[in-house]
Amino acid sequence: MSSLDASIREEIRKIALRYALQNRIKHGQAAIGPVFNKVVGSFKELKSSFNEIRDIVKDVVNYVNSLNDEDLKKLSDEVSITESKPKIESKELPPLPNVEKWRLVVTRFAPNPDFVIHLGNARAAVLSYEYAKLYNGKFILRFEDTDPRIKKPLPEAYELIREDLRWLGVKWDEEYIQSLRMELYYDVAKKLLEMGVAYVDLCSSNVFKEFRNSGRACPHRNEDSTIHLDRFERILIGEYKEGEAVIRIKTDLLHPDPAVRDWVMFRIIDTTRYPHPLTGDRYRLWPTYNFAAAVDDHFMGISHILRGREHMLNTVKQQYLYKYMGWQYPEVVNFGRVGIEGFILSKSWIKTQLKDKPEKFMGFDDIRFATLSALRRRGIASETIRQILMELGTRGIDAKISWVNISSINRKILDSKSKRVFVVCNPVKVLLKGLETPLKVTIPYHPTKDLGTRDLILSKPEVYISKEDIENLTKIGYIRLMELVNIRYLSINDGVVETRYISKSLEDAKKLGAQIVQWVPVENSIKVTIYKASGTKLKKVVCVGEKSLTSCNIGEIVQMVRVGFGRIDEIKKNSVTIIYTHE
Repeated sequence: MSSLDASIREEIRKIALRYALQNRIKHGQAAIGPVFNKVVGSFKELKSSFNEIRDIVKDVVNYVNSLNDEDLKKLSDEVSITESKPKIESKELPPLPNVEKWRLVVTRFAPNPDFVIHLGNARAAVLSYEYAKLYNGKFILRFEDTDPRIKKPLPEAYELIREDLRWLGVKWDEEYIQSLRMELYYDVAKKLLEMGVAYVDLCSSNVFKEFRNSGRACPHRNEDSTIHLDRFERILIGEYKEGEAVIRIKTDLLHPDPAVRDWVMFRIIDTTRYPHPLTGDRYRLWPTYNFAAAVDDHFMGISHILRGREHMLNTVKQQYLYKYMGWQYPEVVNFGRVGIEGFILSKSWIKTQLKDKPEKFMGFDDIRFATLSALRRRGIASETIRQILMELGTRGIDAKISWVNISSINRKILDSKSKRVFVVCNPVKVLLKGLETPLKVTIPYHPTKDLGTRDLILSKPEVYISKEDIENLTKIGYIRLMELVNIRYLSINDGVVETRYISKSLEDAKKLGAQIVQWVPVENSIKVTIYKASGTKLKKVVCVGEKSLTSCNIGEIVQMVRVGFGRIDEIKKNSVTIIYTHE
């Protein structure tokens, strides 16, 4: 006998119905656990009756799952349940420092095109762009490609980076490539040499380190500027080989950090051995990062630099150059590093692995990497990345983003615009005795959004359902094929499950307590290969799916009912490859 009076039971049923409808609209099928947890949260005082409440929830969930899309929408309207739109948080950025000192706020994103950009790079790009918009300023894209030997630019990386930024919704007002600005750097170098605040150092690196570490000047530091200007010209015409000379800027020889002491502005690179992808062997004398970046920030009018904390020492180095030239140094905002739990973020590690073991990876957009191209290939929406980065803002602490958080945000964004399709993994053939075929079933791609419909055609009374669902069928005796029919278990012969068609009635399914499962026609099925990433591991799962998948577009995100979201990666006549995103 029930321990709950009729009015309480009815109230529980109403609340359970609301949560079950929300759960099914959001995930394709309502689940008892999440609905039960929400219901008992409203009836904590009825702890002794939780088992009875669970039975009520189970009954309501089974009923909601038995509804077709038309009845689901009708009931949702009656209960005033509407599909929640993805809530994109608008994170307010803190104000930039000392804006009043500058005529115009100008920010920049300056990637090295030696590889595609990852999540950490994207943070600088998104924040710099958003601040430029916030202050009605200007945002500049600058490719820092002045190291053709150690960080050799990749010819394809320039456009791949542009593509990543466009995908993020980042638009730049101006674009520059440092390797095409060499004459400007040479002009500034000459001025510094003429002023006597820079010099050509002919010491070997080991010898210079001995002087530097002891706080002493190398023998060339105090030579007349005319000597250094002459050496500079001789470097340009090729009289010095790689490693025989560098150009240094004079700093504090007793600076606490030896790296700051007379740092290198230019070094010689043998471009006959290491040609630059854009300029070939035209130049031999190349500026270092700190020199080229500092010069460009001045001439491009950069007012605010947003970059990682690892660049803090670079600020110290560059300020010597600005002091000598009488320039105003930009405001600097340093933020912490960002990573994703379970993903590979190190650019150098990725590049090494792709070079040494290319057969073990899917390319630079391997879905185990934290590169933007990899996250895009995995099915993460650009809105998801932007929201996460905006939430992080300019905080100075390092951040490790959980995949659970990414999935949650991404799911809300994708749910309303992704087609829902049938894919069956671990498929088992099921014979539907008593069902007349051929039979065509028209099913909408989404229960509440107008994303179109597709036809599933049964040429014969045979379908695939998953091994796990077969286990439930044999245990309970009944099952409902979603949007199709109710069937009763008979037997298993030679691996084929024999069932009997009962009816198409949803009410029958409710009375039987039949689980609702996705299915795929045997004769009109296609091969679906799903790739799943788990940390550094990559798993391949071969499934079957409905034929309409071949009509999707490469790059399209679909929601595989009761399997999860995935991105269409490849389409052939009778097969598709899907990159698994998340549940």
